[in-house]
Amino acid sequence: MSSFHFFQNIIRCVFLLFYVGSFTQEKTDVNAKVVVLKKDNFLDVKAQAENESVLFKDELNYNLVVLKKSKEESYSSNKQSGQFSLKPNEKKELSLIRLSLNPYEELRVYLFIKHREKLIDKDTLVILPQKVGVTKKEVIDESEFILKGLVIEEAKTKVGKDFYDFFYQEYLLSGLKYPFIIKIKEKPGLRRTTVLIIEADDNKVFEFMTMPGEDFLKQAVKATMARLSTYSKQRNKLLSYKI
Repeated sequence: MSSFHFFQNIIRCVFLLFYVGSFTQEKTDVNAKVVVLKKDNFLDVKAQAENESVLFKDELNYNLVVLKKSKEESYSSNKQSGQFSLKPNEKKELSLIRLSLNPYEELRVYLFIKHREKLIDKDTLVILPQKVGVTKKEVIDESEFILKGLVIEEAKTKVGKDFYDFFYQEYLLSGLKYPFIIKIKEKPGLRRTTVLIIEADDNKVFEFMTMPGEDFLKQAVKATMARLSTYSKQRNKLLSYKI
């Protein structure tokens, strides 16, 4: 297979946060980027970060996760992480992983950049294998390669961000670190209200109409924790049936 046809399988999936209606979004000047270069029979997977501002950025950390799936449906993974800082307008290579990949293997690369434990940017790259007519949605055991306990906050309003703070505090205190990514999203509701959506594995597990008030938000946190616990148990059952 030619290099041209092989790299036609690269699908760039950069997760973006949008403006919704009149809601504002906090802008970050630090960008995450996954770069893949082909050298002979190997791929160089690079994690990069770029500071687009004129300010020095510190207290940053990254997590790079690489998952490879073979033709025989077996998995191998590599994960690297570390702390770093960026000078004004600096672009920096954070990590490099070299691996081999044949046309019948699947590669997924996840890069997360955080500032003081808050996710500020992410990038994902997927190289698909040469398969025709495959439509099966797989449930795979992510516990060996995914970032345990990761919560992505995509709230738009103060109420949404307050809920995230209460939830994250409760999640940390619980000692739980689910092997799947939890997302907290927010969308416009009726009139001036919004709707908060909690997802696990990109599956919606709970949603509710927001209301101001600490007591209400803490009750919503308890309901969310219960739904996540139920989802985790159901997920584990599915994985146990996997051959």
